[in-house]
Amino acid sequence: MNGPWDVHSDCTPDCAAHALPRVPAARIARRGAAFARTVRRALTDGERMAEPGRLRTHARALLDALDIPVEGAAALTGGGETGTLVVVNHISWLDILALLAVEPVTLLAKREVGGWPVVGGLARRAGTHFIDRTHPRRLPHTVQEVSELLAAGRSVAVFPQATTWCTAEAGTFRRATFQAAIDAGAPVRPVTLDYRQQGLPSTVAAFCGEDTFAGSLRRVLAARALTVRVTAHPVLWPLDGGLDRRELAALAARAALGGRPVTAVTGGGAVRPAAPVPHAPPRDTPAHV
Repeated sequence: MNGPWDVHSDCTPDCAAHALPRVPAARIARRGAAFARTVRRALTDGERMAEPGRLRTHARALLDALDIPVEGAAALTGGGETGTLVVVNHISWLDILALLAVEPVTLLAKREVGGWPVVGGLARRAGTHFIDRTHPRRLPHTVQEVSELLAAGRSVAVFPQATTWCTAEAGTFRRATFQAAIDAGAPVRPVTLDYRQQGLPSTVAAFCGEDTFAGSLRRVLAARALTVRVTAHPVLWPLDGGLDRRELAALAARAALGGRPVTAVTGGGAVRPAAPVPHAPPRDTPAHV
């Protein structure tokens, strides 16, 4: 019997492929040097990196060094007395940078992320909460911890697929962390991340299976016109609709993985649109929202 975090992805490093010809070697070298310099600057911030403004600045700078603009949503949360549970599909280590570049939220990630080169150190300094999937008995404690963060007004971003896939349509959402939103009376924001090269769907950013960070970074450094789009779907209100965690996870997955926005269910079976999400204006340069 599978445990709550025992998830298998069919994706392998072979799934990652360029949709366009690679950039010249000179540009790869410039990107690599810029990325290394930006990582060093970020790490020198130490504990101060957890400050929201600094966190966003560092995330944007790292993506700028890689020539990866962020398109789409200008915000992930909607304010209010509680925080928002932001549930996101998982493709790459770049997902973390993309989310933090849009809005610095508390991240909940698998323990292995903390050991990733570069990103692991940044994630730890940014105050990420790590899940130890080898100890499923700690699951109730993790849910309680997330619920307390939400109740205290802190928004938390989680990857309910529990592993990475090469596209935004694969996998399913595990339902455990959705209980935290129910317990805290907090809204849930489904978010889709997808990667493109000059508008073409691309798997070049995928970090799957037995892939290494070095191998993934080399592909990203060589990628031509790579962008990441952040699509924030309407908020789900679990308490208004009397939703349990299974229903909530299914609705969130329908939006985030299928790209089919849903409305928020209210008491009595009625539906109402959730708060709109602002979008960034078009840009002609690789700047970020």
